[in-house]
Amino acid sequence: MIIVENLRKRFGGKEVLKGISFTVKDGEIYGLLGPNGSGKSTTMRILSGIITDFEGKVIVGGVEVAKDPLQVKRIVGYVPETPALYESLTPAEFFSFVGGVRGIPKDILEERVRKLVEAFEIKKYMNQLIGTLSFGTKQKISLISSLLHDPKVLILDEAMNGLDPKSARIFRELLYEFKEEGKSIVFSTHVLALAELICDRVGIIYQGRIIAEGTVEELKEISKEERLEDVFLKLTQAKEEIAQVVSALKEAL
Repeated sequence: MIIVENLRKRFGGKEVLKGISFTVKDGEIYGLLGPNGSGKSTTMRILSGIITDFEGKVIVGGVEVAKDPLQVKRIVGYVPETPALYESLTPAEFFSFVGGVRGIPKDILEERVRKLVEAFEIKKYMNQLIGTLSFGTKQKISLISSLLHDPKVLILDEAMNGLDPKSARIFRELLYEFKEEGKSIVFSTHVLALAELICDRVGIIYQGRIIAEGTVEELKEISKEERLEDVFLKLTQAKEEIAQVVSALKEAL
C-alpha cells in the first residue's frame, strides 16, 4: 500500500508539489496523470526513495520514505521517464550488476533474466553495448531491471514509451498479473486511452495539486465528458486553449 499525506516539495523558491494526498491499495493500479511540469515525475521519484527532502508523510509498502529510503528502494521497482542505464555495459552485464546490488541469488536471477529477455525479445542485443541500442530497446532493459527483484511496489513513469505494440501488450498483461498478486502500482502516462484501459483509479495533478481523483467512470460523470482525454483536457483548462490554437492555425494556413 502507498499512503501520501500533504506532500510538499520545493526546488529553490519554487513549490512544485502543494500538499497532495492520495492512497494506492494493494492490488491496485493507480494512474497519476498530468501535463508536463505538473509534478508527476517529482512525485514518482519521492515514492521511489530517490528524493527524500520533502514535507508531509509518504509511506510505501509500510516503510516511511523519509526515515528509511534505502528500504523503500529495496521493495520498489522504478522505471524513470528516461532510462537510467550504464551505457558502457552490455544488457547481460547490466542485469548481472543489478542482481548483485539487489542480492538476488544467481540461479533465480538467471531464470528471471532468461524469461524476461525472451518475453521482450532482446536476446540478440544481450552482448551489445547499451549505448549503441535504440531508445525502445533501452526502455525494455529498464523495465526488465525493475522487475528482477520481484518488487512489491511498482512506480512506472511513462514506462511504455518507445515500446513496440507487442511488447506494450505483454507489459500490460504483466501489470494485470502483478495486480492479482497484490502489488501496488503507480502508473504515469500521457497516453490517456491507455490509462483508461489499465487504471483502477486515477488522480489528475495540475500545477502541483491533485485536482480530481476517482475511477475513470466517476470522473467522466463529474465532468460530463465521455472520454478520459476530454476529462483531462477540461480539468486542466486545456480544452479552450486547443480550440483557440486550432482556430489560429486555420486562419494562418
